[in-house]
Amino acid sequence: MCTVTKFVCASKFLACCFACFLSASISLWLACKIYLLSAAIVPTGPASPGDLSSVDWSNGCTRRTPLTCDGGDSFLKQTGLKLPDTSKSWADISVDLKECEKLCLRNCSCTAYANLDIREGGHGCLLWFLDLIDITEFSKGGQDLYIRLATADLEHIQIKGKLKEKQKAAIIAISVITTCGMMILALWLYVRKKKLRKTGEHGKEDLELPVFNFAIIATATNNLSSNNILGQGGFGHVYKHRNLVKLFGCCIRRDEKMLIYEYMPNKSLDYFIFDQTRSKLLDWRIRMHIVDGVARGVLYLHHDSRLRIIHRDLKASNILLDNNMNPKISDFGLARKFGVDQTQAKTRRVVGTYGYMSPEYTLDGLFSTKSDVFSFGVLVLEILSGKKNRGFSHLEHDHNLLGHAWTLWIGKRPLELIDTALSDLYNTTEVLRCINVALLCVQQSPLDRPNMSLVLLMLCGDSVLPQPKQPRFFMERNLPMTDSISEKNEMFSIYESTITSLEPR
Repeated sequence: MCTVTKFVCASKFLACCFACFLSASISLWLACKIYLLSAAIVPTGPASPGDLSSVDWSNGCTRRTPLTCDGGDSFLKQTGLKLPDTSKSWADISVDLKECEKLCLRNCSCTAYANLDIREGGHGCLLWFLDLIDITEFSKGGQDLYIRLATADLEHIQIKGKLKEKQKAAIIAISVITTCGMMILALWLYVRKKKLRKTGEHGKEDLELPVFNFAIIATATNNLSSNNILGQGGFGHVYKHRNLVKLFGCCIRRDEKMLIYEYMPNKSLDYFIFDQTRSKLLDWRIRMHIVDGVARGVLYLHHDSRLRIIHRDLKASNILLDNNMNPKISDFGLARKFGVDQTQAKTRRVVGTYGYMSPEYTLDGLFSTKSDVFSFGVLVLEILSGKKNRGFSHLEHDHNLLGHAWTLWIGKRPLELIDTALSDLYNTTEVLRCINVALLCVQQSPLDRPNMSLVLLMLCGDSVLPQPKQPRFFMERNLPMTDSISEKNEMFSIYESTITSLEPR
């Protein structure tokens, strides 16, 4: 154990911490922090500010302020200690702690005092003189020791302690205020979001449509009764209403978002065209009227509307019919808008309905106005034949409806495509023109397909039409039974299904 002139403190692990302070051991720090951290002692020699663990203590240490014998000293209470070595001490069992302090102050050599016996609240007096040797701090337990310091040093320590307490209090206060503020903000955001979801106010500012109260919609549909469901599309149910495909407005209630359309009493085109009995209600005049109306609707989307719209899901079930069998294009859930100068776009997420999607869109994700032209061509062939493109079967081949129509066209037998429900009650010239236009629309290359303005001219005019090129069609048998297009562009199933995927328009 090493001793120095004024103070010595020792660790039972690593020698002593002043005269032999040759390493920055944490054990030494704990043993001697009473002095080091209070800055009541300094190394002998030049001052070395900064981390005291790096100070050279080899020359010993001294008090910052010398003790006096005129009553100008005070005592610093330290708790949880192993008391110093008692080789230089004095004890009296009959003296209490207060009298013990007075005895120490009257003796200039006294450096500390403590209770002799800590039982029953403590009694007796133990005084130390000169060096304090072998002091150790315990994490638990230990005794109280009153160390003599100059009053100036004690005040310095107390000021530092108060500053630390204030800093600690400030940190706690800031933490509490910040936490409370965040909780209040989170609560406000939650309440606001809940209120907005309830009222639907968050979307009204950006809407150019009338907003209906949910109570009105509930009354009109008998509280959204299943008896009033007309059908179900890719984005939800369609309910019947006397004013329900003209878009009247919308209704937003919590997570429910509804569009209010003009009511179409004759449902959709597929309800008639693919049913052997109901298809007889669609004579040739009505079918031509529907083809012409759909063509004009798509032309409006592509060229005449404020925004160029690519529908991407043009099919028989999305053509609604009013009282007079006027066709209305509906379900714009998959539609994309194009810029004025934009001709095509590409997507990784191919959405639409099998049998109506163009080859370049199905295989490569490329879509444009020519994608809708392809879908229109498929729709025309379905209207003429009364058969679906997907799931079509024939005894002579395994082609879909496009392949069948092409086989009949090049075989000079195009009239065999016509729906038997029409009997012979149709205009042959108009039928041949419709088939020719439809095959021009479904040509493999989008560059070969006409735009919708030209399609309408060809349907309504009497000019000589160009010969179509072979479309890209697929065999319908022995295909893998899958409902979606994979990343590897595998073939698709024989079932018609709408592939939907949410993405920005």
